[in-house]
Amino acid sequence: MLKIDLFNHIFPKKYFARMMELAPDFKDMGKRVRNIPVLVDLDLRFKQMDEFGDYKQVICIPNPPLEVLAGPDVSPDLARAANDGMAEYCQKHPDRFCGFVASLPMNNMDAALSETNRAITELGAGGVQIFTNVNGRPIDEPEFLPLYDEMARLDLPIWLHPARGANHPDYLNEEKSLYEIWWTFGWPYETSVAMSRLVFARVFDKNPTLKVITHHLGAMIPYFEGRVGPGWDQLGARTTDEDYTVITKDMKAKGKRPIDYFKMFYADTAVFGSVSATRCGLDFFGVDKVVFASDSPFDPEKGPLYIRETIKIIDELGLSDEEREKIYRGNAERLMKTSFA
Repeated sequence: MLKIDLFNHIFPKKYFARMMELAPDFKDMGKRVRNIPVLVDLDLRFKQMDEFGDYKQVICIPNPPLEVLAGPDVSPDLARAANDGMAEYCQKHPDRFCGFVASLPMNNMDAALSETNRAITELGAGGVQIFTNVNGRPIDEPEFLPLYDEMARLDLPIWLHPARGANHPDYLNEEKSLYEIWWTFGWPYETSVAMSRLVFARVFDKNPTLKVITHHLGAMIPYFEGRVGPGWDQLGARTTDEDYTVITKDMKAKGKRPIDYFKMFYADTAVFGSVSATRCGLDFFGVDKVVFASDSPFDPEKGPLYIRETIKIIDELGLSDEEREKIYRGNAERLMKTSFA
């Protein structure tokens, strides 16, 4: 069965060189990213991919976001370098890379919208990647809303990736996060917050066909279904200085609850080999809204472990062949409006 890995990461060489030139000591990239060879070494990457038979990747740039690396005058050049590099990889190695996700300079929205169209219409990108904040700004600010309109018009998905660093403290009286809590729990929280902001900003009311693929199986949302469901049915009951009840009243008038909007998201299977998390996400989103992804190469083996474990879980969950085919390939083809045959 053909497997399309929809969310894994790579650094095209020219982009990586430019990134190192702009931020040679960028601390939030971390030792881990700098010491994973397959992010730049294609021969080693292909050797790892051979382990999984009929397997292809849709590639995208990992953290850090472009707008963290460069100001608005330079980030558009970085985006072009990233997208040109990934498009070149796809053209040269279509049997390995069956698509790519465009990077955007979100600190320059005119350039971001222009690059969206260039990457999709000229380079063949299957969608765009954004992060859960833009230099600390929420992604539902008015400045960013035209991107959602444009992606709904193009009818292609947005890949939503978490972003948070150690400079985000765990407690208000501290200056930084300890023990990498900013990653372990901070990233799922970031994704859940970003999803919530899109829901309550009514982005899906304006663009009901918008497709957003949330990394790591919707983060906290499936596990906290009770709080997202009956809990947020009472939105406003806990707040005295602002009337949030108008939101739920309007949703109710449309025949929806807050939780119904969260089920409009898509989610990937990149949960680092957790059977329970995979089951929980599938129960919440349903087989038609889940796509196969590994988050390679950010595992202890620096590439193959998360792929291997994710495939093992999907194959051992007791899903039918039809359901597995949707997760491995069919849903991705539908989202990206292509055939990977």
